[in-house]
Amino acid sequence: MNETITRLLSGIVYVLLLLFAISYSQTSFFILFGLFLLIAINEFCNLVQISKTIPSIFALLLFSVFTFGKIEINWLSKLVLAATILISIKAMFFLFSNTITSHSATDKYLYIIGYIIFSFIFIAKIPIGIKGYNPKIIIGIFILIWTNDSFAYIVGKSIGKNKLFERVSPKKTIEGFIGGLVFSIFVGILISKYYIGSSKINTMYIWIGIAFIASVFGTIGDLVESKFKRIANVKDSGNIMPGHGGVLDRLDSIIFVAPFIYLFYQILYYVS
Repeated sequence: MNETITRLLSGIVYVLLLLFAISYSQTSFFILFGLFLLIAINEFCNLVQISKTIPSIFALLLFSVFTFGKIEINWLSKLVLAATILISIKAMFFLFSNTITSHSATDKYLYIIGYIIFSFIFIAKIPIGIKGYNPKIIIGIFILIWTNDSFAYIVGKSIGKNKLFERVSPKKTIEGFIGGLVFSIFVGILISKYYIGSSKINTMYIWIGIAFIASVFGTIGDLVESKFKRIANVKDSGNIMPGHGGVLDRLDSIIFVAPFIYLFYQILYYVS
């Protein structure tokens, strides 16, 4: 089968599965992302060359506790959020460092816990609000990430001349990054008005903020995963999705974005 057709069909199946599981119920959403988490753990352990058995068991137990266990916002979730943000910052230092070409055993397990497991927990917690599960929130975030990726590619391909981070991702350009950000903000406004269905000006500003976070940190997340792959000397994190690579290749942006959007929500909660 033609590679382009394979990639297209694989992408359609992925998007339909994602939208169905998120929209159908909270339980199907948790189950799908619990499965994604296990696959992501497997792929990441292969990238950094460590055993996957214990991390997989730990990931499944922790994800189950924070999702099906219905842990509410308290000191534990705040502590987990703080740890996730700190490890995300560590990942950014790793991205911008010219000297880090390998990882210590401690760093590998820190990334598994904070970069992978905790981030998936916050992906699962984002659509759970005061009124319960709202699938539109997480679908809206995915739409923003897809918008950013698509228009960063289109604008970069059309007018991109200045490289964004050439030593990690040679194809990304500054023009593409700005294009993706601008279109994401525009789509964020449309989501707030027509998909979320709110005419409140505050809701629009919130979705502009989410669009900004999704674009900036989504791009960083993509670059961080690219550097992990570059050090491992592989093109894709896995091969579960023909033409697209692995779960980490598809979810690298939302993995990095989720804790920062959750932090944004917590700030809004306390301010209001």
